[in-house]
Amino acid sequence: MADRYKILFTGTPGGGKTTAIKSVAGLNLYRSEALTEQGDAPKAAPHAGKAAQAITVGMDYGELILSNGSVLELYGTPGQRRFAFRWRPLVRDALGLVILVDDSRPNPIEDLGIYLENFKSLVDTGVAVIGVGHRGKHRHLPTEAYYQALEKRRLMLPVFEVDVRKPDHVLMLLDVLFGMLEVSEAPRTDVGT
Repeated sequence: MADRYKILFTGTPGGGKTTAIKSVAGLNLYRSEALTEQGDAPKAAPHAGKAAQAITVGMDYGELILSNGSVLELYGTPGQRRFAFRWRPLVRDALGLVILVDDSRPNPIEDLGIYLENFKSLVDTGVAVIGVGHRGKHRHLPTEAYYQALEKRRLMLPVFEVDVRKPDHVLMLLDVLFGMLEVSEAPRTDVGT
């Protein structure tokens, strides 16, 4: 039986968790529940005939099968704080964390803090990576602003500008995550993407 490794994707509503998992899992994406939300979600531009943005409030799950036969189990959490009770059970047995931040939201640094705190057990292992997306839409915080916020928390985590619609960007986040896992004090694995 193939080895299985659990990775969590979390972050702001509209940050691209579902898209990231779908971009690398393809047809191996399963959604437990989704509905249209406007409360915590970024407002969609008012275009005639455009549907409101669907925001996941359940969970996404996708599988990425590696060349050695190992399986990455990719879990996407709902982004809204009011669903934090659904985050806690997902942390169990997870090897690493990908935090996706929507840079066009009003305060993306504050948003990042929510996920750093709520996923502290994984963040403290040092096996977490941050992907910042939606640049060029409304807001343009420099990457340095994210590093400064992390430094204030005494954290050293990598931050990358990403477009989660591009599989190579998501694979890069996973590669970095597994590189961190290999050098951490966590048990060594032979996983590679």
